[in-house]
Amino acid sequence: MGGGREVPPGERGATRVADRVVAKIASRAAREALAGELREHHAAPTASVVVRDESARVRVHMELGYPVDLRARCRAVRRQVAERLETLAGMSVPEVVITVERLHSPHLDRAGAGRVR
Repeated sequence: MGGGREVPPGERGATRVADRVVAKIASRAAREALAGELREHHAAPTASVVVRDESARVRVHMELGYPVDLRARCRAVRRQVAERLETLAGMSVPEVVITVERLHSPHLDRAGAGRVR
């Protein structure tokens, strides 16, 4: 190239992480935050993201056991998702919206087994 000057590795190009990869990292981080609480009949958390520049806004959908401290569980998921995306993808995470889709009661889960709607 012109002038014989070598371009430093950090300035040679750009790295783009696909939105689906960011969503997968967020889903996995939510599962990590809920480790030990998810049961076989609980659906795994899912995430959707909107990525703009180096920032990700995340929506996580999950199921929890009942009874549960919703505020504490959601706070733990938010913290884990933001931390993992910052560490693994280098993205800031200004917003993690949590939607609790269902609460599972051990008593109701057993009583409802075998029933069909």
